[in-house]
Amino acid sequence: MKRPVFFLFICLLASLTIGCSTGPAPDTKPAKLPVVKPGEAVATFAGGCFWATEEAFDRLKGVREVVSGYAGSGYPNPTYVDVSTDQTDHAESVQLYYDPKQISYTQLLTAFFAAHDPTTLNKQGPDVGKHYRSMAFYRNETEHRQLIDVIQKLDRSGQFKNPIVTEVVPFETFYPAEGYHQNYCKVHPWQVYIQTVSLPKVHHMEKVMAGKLKEDN
Repeated sequence: MKRPVFFLFICLLASLTIGCSTGPAPDTKPAKLPVVKPGEAVATFAGGCFWATEEAFDRLKGVREVVSGYAGSGYPNPTYVDVSTDQTDHAESVQLYYDPKQISYTQLLTAFFAAHDPTTLNKQGPDVGKHYRSMAFYRNETEHRQLIDVIQKLDRSGQFKNPIVTEVVPFETFYPAEGYHQNYCKVHPWQVYIQTVSLPKVHHMEKVMAGKLKEDN
């Protein structure tokens, strides 16, 4: 499916901003994954464009670090260009490092389902393609059961008009995205795409997770 001309124009503006000749060249090297600290847990989710998903999770109390990247496929060392073709089968994803004593996995799931629309297949707003699909990666059977339980409760609640289509799969590999994708919302807060697509998702998550935000300290 072709993307709307308006969205392509927004992407062009974003790429021009990233590659502006008056500033430093974009960091195209894959970001480094942080070392897991004692007592920390790791979780991986895909909820459309990783810029918004990263920013949403990063605002949660108990989340130390969030990395944007690619998951859902065994294709090795993908680049943003590779993933955007939909030929590698990856989804734009985020991996977060958190303290389970401050925020539980179930609470992370609540934030995840509030930060995107889990009922649209291969689509999030103006973003269309399999790499924008909704996915949740579990690392053990406890997380698997919690995921199924949360999805079933949300479907029964009527919170969403349509059934949730999030793929629930075991975690295999996470590839960090290029450096220029990390903390993108914070670095480019006034971009049209960030203002009109990314931040509304973040703000909706904040309303749902009131009391669990870092700013609530």
